[in-house]
Amino acid sequence: MSDSRLENGMRVRRSVLGDDHVNRAEAKKSEFDEDFQQYITESAWGSVWSRPGLSKRERSMLTITLLAALGHHEELAMHVRAAKNTGTSADDIKEAMLHVAIYAGVPAANTAIKIAKQTLSES
Repeated sequence: MSDSRLENGMRVRRSVLGDDHVNRAEAKKSEFDEDFQQYITESAWGSVWSRPGLSKRERSMLTITLLAALGHHEELAMHVRAAKNTGTSADDIKEAMLHVAIYAGVPAANTAIKIAKQTLSES
């Protein structure tokens, strides 16, 4: 991958997750996960999140919904916290959770709603 994809990915990652989060993640990076961190920055942030087809708000809602449906709770909380940086409102997240309930099941939505409520209350 080119340096521009990595640089662009880091810009988008910072704009969505915030400098504090990214700085903490970068400080924790080791030789063991350095290649993985570069991969997700280039691929997720530099390729997918950088595409023009959807807004950051729309991508945020899709990401929150997918993480909830798949039970990736730590990542879900991180993206709920990041929602404020993408223009995604608490009402948007609530509506996304209703979709999770219908298409991924009530237990997945129940847990995700609990996580989202807790995370939003911390903001």
